[in-house]
Amino acid sequence: MGIVRKALASRPIAALTSPHTIDHYLDQIHPMLAVQHVRARVVDVVHETGVASTVVLRPNGAWTGFKPGQHVEFGVEVDGKRRVRVFSVSSSARRKDGLFSVSVKAHPDGYVSQYLHNALAPRTLIHLSPADGDFVLPDVIPDDLLLLSGGSGITPVMSMLRTLRDTGHSGRVTFLHYARSREDEMFSEELDELAASLDFVRLVRVYTREPEAGAELTGRFDLVHLKHLEVDPTSTLSYVCGPAGLIASVRDTYDELGAAEQLRMEYFKVPTVDLDAEDATGTLTFDDSGIETDNSGSTILEQAEAAGLTPEFGCRMGVCNTCALKKNHGAVRHVITGEVSASTDETVKICVHVPVGDVNVAL
Repeated sequence: MGIVRKALASRPIAALTSPHTIDHYLDQIHPMLAVQHVRARVVDVVHETGVASTVVLRPNGAWTGFKPGQHVEFGVEVDGKRRVRVFSVSSSARRKDGLFSVSVKAHPDGYVSQYLHNALAPRTLIHLSPADGDFVLPDVIPDDLLLLSGGSGITPVMSMLRTLRDTGHSGRVTFLHYARSREDEMFSEELDELAASLDFVRLVRVYTREPEAGAELTGRFDLVHLKHLEVDPTSTLSYVCGPAGLIASVRDTYDELGAAEQLRMEYFKVPTVDLDAEDATGTLTFDDSGIETDNSGSTILEQAEAAGLTPEFGCRMGVCNTCALKKNHGAVRHVITGEVSASTDETVKICVHVPVGDVNVAL
């Protein structure tokens, strides 16, 4: 099948099918017969908690796999419209049946995540992107590793842990997870099993709102927790994924210890923008629409929506590029990195960029 796929992707076939692609014609035969477009069928939907589910997928031959920690763009047709969001892969990269999974928490205002949790059915066709993202384990795993997560941020690090298990890893891994309660925690039963069966892992869960009696650790993240677990941030490669507050606490701790180079971070939600920031001045102009509004300090996407516009968006986390558009002029600040850019005619992701003073965008 690989030889056939390679032949169909060749230049002679592309010239023969021009101006369409070979996938345009294969789609008329069967939607899973694609050379370049990654698609999958839903095999199962497993409810992890009352608000979170794992979607098990069987991809077509265009799928080239993933590295633990990566994410995919997940497109599903709902009411005749394709909606795309970005979800982290949660399964092991060494799964032997050719399947993989994403795990998603259904947010109250999340149209797609609610659909996945409440209505998605087996055999549904899913439109995917190739796996992407730099929040991945190195090719050579160090002898000491920290995997730290909060809430639904557990999904990419769960993929890492499952893969380490399936590759026979023998180095020391500390897995520290924060959830509001056991009821709110994803993968609880599997985590119990992994804690009991994996000799190389020290797996500790902290329930911040409903701690269990005799819990090893309580409260929110603190350096004391790492000291209790005998984790030295200055010498331990560390991964953290979760809400902005948790990541900020971990990042500040590592910065204070001079261990920033050891930390890898992945946000599951864009940090809240400080609406009182000094750069919340001037006018935001939506040039193509002829609309001007006082710069409130919110992201360009939020200000566009407040002005009655309906720009395209996907992840709202600066990952999927669905909301990317041209900034004609002015300066913008990235809400995650803090980086300010003032280049003319540059492309910006309006879900994670805040105007700094007067800004004009092509929207």
